[in-house]
Amino acid sequence: EVRLVESGGDLVQPGGSLRLSCAASGFTFSNAGMTWVRQAPGKGFEWVSSISTKDDVTWYADSVRGRFTISRDNAKNTVYLQLNRLHTEDTAMYYCVKDIIFTSGPYPYRGQGTPVTVSS
Repeated sequence: EVRLVESGGDLVQPGGSLRLSCAASGFTFSNAGMTWVRQAPGKGFEWVSSISTKDDVTWYADSVRGRFTISRDNAKNTVYLQLNRLHTEDTAMYYCVKDIIFTSGPYPYRGQGTPVTVSS
């Protein structure tokens, strides 16, 4: 059974930073590209970033490029999302998704999410 468990979300002031983690199990993590998506209150899903399996090729939405960094540790079956220079518009539930999916869904395998609130 595929399981994705996100953590690291919090309340942070504008300009602050957070590091999100997603612990994966139930599949061969090193063989899977991974994706982060988010859903702001009252809105649909938004693709944020993806990372390839071994070569660590990364992709970012224009809205986060230069501020967010995706990475992975295949030894720990974990994918990360470093969020820097946060804006109030980054407030959302952040989800980890198995596979590289550049769209707003559907997501066959998605975690339960971790909340990020950017507010002063």
